[in-house]
Amino acid sequence: MSVTSALYTGISGLSANGEAMSVIGNNIANINTTGFKQGRMLFSDLLSSNLSGNSQVGRGVQIQTVQNQFTQGSFESTENATDMAIQGDAFFVLQDTAGRYYSRAGAFNFDKDKILVNPEGYQVMGYGMLPGTTTSNGVLGPIDLTNFSTTPPRMTTTVQMIANLDSTQTTPLLAWDPLNPIATSNYSSSMTIYDSQGNSHTATTYFRKTAANAWDWHVIVPDATAGSPVDGTLTFNAAGALTGQTPLAATPAPITFPGGVTPAQPVTFDFGVGATTQYASPSIVTSQTQDGYYQGILTKVKVDDQGHVIGIYSNGQQQALAQVGLARFSAATGLSKIGGNLFEETLVSGQPQLTDASTPGVGKILSNSLEQSNVDMAAQFVKMITTQRGYSANSKTITTTDEMLQELINLKR
Repeated sequence: MSVTSALYTGISGLSANGEAMSVIGNNIANINTTGFKQGRMLFSDLLSSNLSGNSQVGRGVQIQTVQNQFTQGSFESTENATDMAIQGDAFFVLQDTAGRYYSRAGAFNFDKDKILVNPEGYQVMGYGMLPGTTTSNGVLGPIDLTNFSTTPPRMTTTVQMIANLDSTQTTPLLAWDPLNPIATSNYSSSMTIYDSQGNSHTATTYFRKTAANAWDWHVIVPDATAGSPVDGTLTFNAAGALTGQTPLAATPAPITFPGGVTPAQPVTFDFGVGATTQYASPSIVTSQTQDGYYQGILTKVKVDDQGHVIGIYSNGQQQALAQVGLARFSAATGLSKIGGNLFEETLVSGQPQLTDASTPGVGKILSNSLEQSNVDMAAQFVKMITTQRGYSANSKTITTTDEMLQELINLKR
């Protein structure tokens, strides 16, 4: 009876090692699969038979489990801004009509409905943003750009300018004349400002030296219906530094434009006290900015390392539109593979902890990158050799047992 049992022991070894070769073959087959996590097979012995004298005889081997190995894969750079890789142990959250899934494969793009999806059409889940911030609203849903195709205009409320005004200049012979500003000023600089509907208007600042260390400034907006010019003064110290301006930088000047826009648009003019100078060198504006802009059209998106999907608009503005959602599991090795680079939660894995990459300890999201398979081909080939040897050795158990049985049968002769 014991000789016959040896046959089944050998069969168990053939079966287990054959399945192990399938696991190895699957790993090698997915060497180039984005986000693939290799598996490893663990064996355990079968229940032993008890003999007299408290002795036991093993009955072979069985497959204990096939574990997914979630070690970090290397990263491949891509040209697609919505390709993402996770540096850490979290997963992307995907969803379709059948349910929710998890993946490390971040080859995403926006579909015809402007929703971020993976190649199979599963929607990438993320959080909406509180308006004008990079703080999520905590509501997980599809990342949809439908409502972000344009950004509204913003009227100018602040103009800032830093300049050097040539101290060697003399006061123009003619008194200041807004109808003849060039001849009655020493230097001028123009910039574009915007009303509440995004219409552009040219605002020219004229500087006129009035005395030692003293200048006037006048802002003329030709198409304004009221409030132009805006007039003020600049005062410098003996070292050539701007020490004061009137009106103060915090005092708005009301400018009115035609066309039904916001009337008496308040605009403050800041000439950089402590930064603007009056040196004996040519007058020049080194910096001038204003905070208005026209309506923008969404031209492209980028993703930062916290998973914020940032819209870039034709007017130069950037806005956080969504934040990619992530999930973590207390026992990721318990996740179940369902194909298509997707995993499902199980009782072993536990429920997902939904989070994002701005949470400390979660990790980072790398844009223009994809995580490669974590399969080590050299290690798999070594395992293939040892598995083949194990399979061959178990076959010898069967052939040798067969020879022993043949000897037993030959006793009758």
